[in-house]
Amino acid sequence: MRKTNDAAGMAYYLKKHRWPVLLGALPTLVVCGGQAGASLATAQLFQAVFEGSLSGMLRWVVLLVGIWISLMTLGVVLEILQARAIRKLNNAVRGDIAAALLHMDHQAYHSKSTGEYLSQFTNDINQIETLAWRPFFQLVEMGATGVFSVLALLTIHWSLVLAALVTAVVMLFVPQLFNKRMERLGTVCSQEQAAATGSWKDLLAGRDVLRFFGREGRFAEGSRQASEQIEKPRFRLAYVKGFVNSGVGCINVFCQVLIIGLVGLLAIWGYTQPGSLAAGGNLCGMFHNALGSIAGLLLSFSSAKPFFEKITLPSREAPAAKSPACPAPIQDNISVEGLSFQYEGKPVLENASFQFKRGGKYALTGPSGCGKSTLLKLLLGWLPEYDGSIRFDGKDAKAFTPEQLQQQMSYIEQNVFLFNTTIRDNITLGETFTHEQMEKALRDSALIGDLAAMPQGLDTLVGEEGGSLSGGQKQRVAIARALIHNRSLLLVDEGTSALDQKNADIVEKSLLANPELTLILVSHHLTPERREQFTKVYALEPVA
Repeated sequence: MRKTNDAAGMAYYLKKHRWPVLLGALPTLVVCGGQAGASLATAQLFQAVFEGSLSGMLRWVVLLVGIWISLMTLGVVLEILQARAIRKLNNAVRGDIAAALLHMDHQAYHSKSTGEYLSQFTNDINQIETLAWRPFFQLVEMGATGVFSVLALLTIHWSLVLAALVTAVVMLFVPQLFNKRMERLGTVCSQEQAAATGSWKDLLAGRDVLRFFGREGRFAEGSRQASEQIEKPRFRLAYVKGFVNSGVGCINVFCQVLIIGLVGLLAIWGYTQPGSLAAGGNLCGMFHNALGSIAGLLLSFSSAKPFFEKITLPSREAPAAKSPACPAPIQDNISVEGLSFQYEGKPVLENASFQFKRGGKYALTGPSGCGKSTLLKLLLGWLPEYDGSIRFDGKDAKAFTPEQLQQQMSYIEQNVFLFNTTIRDNITLGETFTHEQMEKALRDSALIGDLAAMPQGLDTLVGEEGGSLSGGQKQRVAIARALIHNRSLLLVDEGTSALDQKNADIVEKSLLANPELTLILVSHHLTPERREQFTKVYALEPVA
């Protein structure tokens, strides 16, 4: 994967999806050519009027009506084709955002809030569509309009083309003076949108807390501040764009008047027909309007750059050497020697050592902050910056990627996440298991009793983040998910804390009785009876 720079991201996507893009852009050439042709036909219509030819006038009227009906029909097709291309482009960008998030390591991913990532999928895509994709097709349209206008002017007199090109240089130069400022404003918009999305997510999650304590005003004020956080930089961006566009528009009008005056002089001096005055004015208007639009579109592309710079594109380089094969299921033991780890300079584990034998049942106890959960994350490969060694059957854990290590493990944490789908799908994650495998997982997780009281059973919808289930039910679903995928090592971080004592006993008894399962369980409290059932209990202490 590689980060984009400047307009490279925009060019990458346009090239990658060039066929739908071309299909959406090519009809524009026909439309713009037809509009220029209609202007020349209008000149002939006026000339027929000047000459007093009724039949000639009617002939050109019929032709003009036919041209415009055809152009309107083609315009509908053009809108559909461009919408299809934009859909593909947006989906491609979201796909690369998702791929980049999936390949981030645990620490990097959790260094930002979910709201910021959500903003990338929603706000950033909307901005990219507004500032890049739609302006690109408008740029094609304006460019084609300018070219066909120049060609049509050439049929009237070459001096008109020369005058049009001179004014074009002036009109395209002015917006370049504002490019850097537009880029800075675009960057601020992107940052503020992400921050505001995170604020709204926080407010929505805490809505019940605020209502419970009578703090509804905080919700309203927070929402107002988040809204202003988005709208203020957008207003500044629109203000600068409006100022530049207005200046370009004034130059545009001045240049049009000059060229129309030139057409009039050419007609007076006999270098062209009087009817060309209308066509020349219309074509000059088309040309300079196209130039004015191009100037604004170039500013729009500058504003879009910060959004593309946030995207990580697939690497064009040769594929890296293959990672080592996934470690085989544990045959002997996991050895942890002299392990030290710190969070932002604060030691959590210091020179700690552990031995976990295959099939053994281990408990980690101790007060909060002593490193129990950190040890599990180190075993999972989520926290690679540690001192000491972690070895799986003698092989250094750092020789494997976190994804490879996790293929041998299941991890259950206290705050269980469930997808907004059925219980069945949350357990299987889309894989296929036999009826016997499902029954065993449901029985060993103590979930089977809950399902009996649910009319839809396994097909019961759990709601967003499992909101329709109790905390205990969510943990039982997570345990069933871990058991059915049959990993050789199960890490449980307070994974039975939300269960009542009866169901906790059922689950823990099942886990402890499985001879093929290597269990490492974090717990703040263990009864003397339960302690005796573990192979070893490690009591951790906070680092002094």
